[in-house]
Amino acid sequence: MSAVTVIGMLLIAVFLALALATTRVKWLAGLGFTFGVLAAGAAAFTFPTWFIEPGGFAMKRAIGPLVQLILLCMGMTLTLADFARVLSAPRAVVIGAVLQYSIMPLGAFVFARLFHLETEVAAGLILIGACPGGVSSNVITYLAKGNVPLSVTMTAVSTLLSPFVTPFAMQWLAGAYVPVEVLPMMRSILWMIIAPLAIGFAIRRFLPSLAERLVSVLPALAIVSIALIVAITVAMSRDDLARVGLVLLAASACHNATGYALGYGAARLLGLDVRDSRTMALEVGLQNGGMATGLAFSVLHSPAAALAAATFGPWSAITSSALASWWGGQSNPQETCDNRQST
Repeated sequence: MSAVTVIGMLLIAVFLALALATTRVKWLAGLGFTFGVLAAGAAAFTFPTWFIEPGGFAMKRAIGPLVQLILLCMGMTLTLADFARVLSAPRAVVIGAVLQYSIMPLGAFVFARLFHLETEVAAGLILIGACPGGVSSNVITYLAKGNVPLSVTMTAVSTLLSPFVTPFAMQWLAGAYVPVEVLPMMRSILWMIIAPLAIGFAIRRFLPSLAERLVSVLPALAIVSIALIVAITVAMSRDDLARVGLVLLAASACHNATGYALGYGAARLLGLDVRDSRTMALEVGLQNGGMATGLAFSVLHSPAAALAAATFGPWSAITSSALASWWGGQSNPQETCDNRQST
């Protein structure tokens, strides 16, 4: 047994133990998903054949359906009230969409250059930056005492905009690294992201009793789906990850931190309160890694381009959980504001 295998098995055991500990240890609360994804990544790096073609089935074919399952879950959390908020208070949502699709794509382009990432890896970092907000941001916002309705609305709006914004952002910023075909990417986003989102919304709207039963099961399936997507990506790009992993992790960390910092700072400068600014930071800093992975395989046809999502996702899960724990431990900013006004 090689040293790599021994270390890998040790990491798998440690991450699984930490995932279980999150149910009992208070300061680890909220990190169960993160440690589960890290365990899946460690397993894929140590035993890649398990996640490439087990039993003759090409696992990369499962990525698209797994992404659709995640978006179906998200669709079932949406109501007409979420979209009504866009009309009743559009300013914050518009600010969020502009920040989302300016800070993250441009930030990815800058850090890909600064860290001299290889062509397909650089395109992958830009791809994760050009995707909409992550589906986990709503839960993280709740833990951070942010504005959950605003978070849900921003995630939905940025996702609905993605078929039109993401392909053009990729063509503009990543076209020098890899060929980017706008129309095929738009079709892939509509099929992979918008269709299951709409189906989930329709089930919640017209079959509420069925949606209630499914919602109790689907979040767990979504978590497993994300872990599998990361594992498949790591397994298929194991050699590339071993070569560029630390550099890509550094670029992803800077990209993620930039999203939080500029998202929060810009929101405050534009007049949003602390609670909404926290929400903005998390929405901008967290990206839809599943969508980026699906597009990397289905449109760019590049496992190397999917590496950025596999790196950015677990890292942002760790940082957002830590940020939520810090903010969540402080006094509620809305209550503080109300108390000041009453005095």
